[in-house]
Amino acid sequence: MKDAFYTSAPGADLHIAPAPGMPRGLRIRSSELIEKFSRSAGPGGQGVNTTDSRVQLLFYPGESAAFSPLQYARLSQRLGDELIHDAIVIAASEYRSQYRNRVAARVRLSQILREAIGPPPRPRRDTVATRGSQRRRLASKKRRGETKRLRRSPSADS
Repeated sequence: MKDAFYTSAPGADLHIAPAPGMPRGLRIRSSELIEKFSRSAGPGGQGVNTTDSRVQLLFYPGESAAFSPLQYARLSQRLGDELIHDAIVIAASEYRSQYRNRVAARVRLSQILREAIGPPPRPRRDTVATRGSQRRRLASKKRRGETKRLRRSPSADS
């Protein structure tokens, strides 16, 4: 996932590499990212009850200066229902290390932002089935019907 984002370390500014919709990439200041730590559930031995390894990353895109008006419009349109009190909330607890969970949360945030800011997909062009494919489909249906007809008991034919 190193191509999705690059940063010096958790706690530093988040730099997102250029992608469609953000030709110069993005730089989100570390002051705009809020990290909260708590104890992670699940296995982990004795350390699970003593270390705050779970990371909750909050980012308020409306208060960020990193986006152009077009980027923010796309972001708010695509993530409108997923925002919790106008914030993107990401929880990471898959690793036993707080550092690795911080990195995982930042990777997820960069992926979410890349997908939301990117241009919309091209509209699907309707296609028409070729005559050959129509004939093959109907021929296979006839074969299947004939097979089923031959399986019937003789009393059902009369």
